[in-house]
Amino acid sequence: MNAKRTIIKTIELTKVYGMGDISVMALNGVSVQIESGEFVAIMGPSGSGKSTLMHILGCLSHPTTGEYILDGDDISHLDKSQLAGVRNKKIGFVFQSYNLLARTSALRNVTLPLLYDHTHQKSKEEGDGKASQVLEWVGLADRMHHQPHELSGGQQQRVAIARALVNDPVLLIADEPTGNLDSHSGEEIMNVLHKLHSNGTTIVMVTHDAKIAAHTQRTIHLIDGLVNNIVRNGKDHRIPMVKEVKHETL
Repeated sequence: MNAKRTIIKTIELTKVYGMGDISVMALNGVSVQIESGEFVAIMGPSGSGKSTLMHILGCLSHPTTGEYILDGDDISHLDKSQLAGVRNKKIGFVFQSYNLLARTSALRNVTLPLLYDHTHQKSKEEGDGKASQVLEWVGLADRMHHQPHELSGGQQQRVAIARALVNDPVLLIADEPTGNLDSHSGEEIMNVLHKLHSNGTTIVMVTHDAKIAAHTQRTIHLIDGLVNNIVRNGKDHRIPMVKEVKHETL
């Protein structure tokens, strides 16, 4: 495992939407720090700023003021094109709705990020090999040529996780990763995330579910655009306690 380093550091982040009398302060001075290999949850009620914070951490948006240091680089003032480059190189996303391309195989869905990686371009054979490797890692070796409609919800989310990992990001952001799943499939997805964490992956998970948040090492609670408190969950899942991922039946 790599030596500890700071992956996320924010200093007094603010985000204002609108102007003048109709402006809304979505974030009002958020300062957080997340080290490599941490598994952290972000929680808060509707309007707390958790989605806005996730968008900034994921390089989908930039702050109005304040600083965001990602893996040692200040990206607070990058333009959209520059943010897109950082996003593709350093961040993997897992969304509640999977966001897979229909009528496209799991393998082809997973190789998509490789097409936009101009720094480490791979041949089709190399890309397919890497995608096959991560699909096998998430337990879908026998499903890589299936299209999304041929997969269960849990299997689709595992394809999404494989896609998020194919570029070897320094940070995985999971937005309500179990939100569309039944309890059994949700447990399997959490097992995959625990397995990733045990291998040293840095994970930030946004969730409204306190039971899901309790799986992480600590939970950052936001209220009204501010960090209200940070709860240490007293757990370290970087130990061999993860059950093997089981194949689901459709």
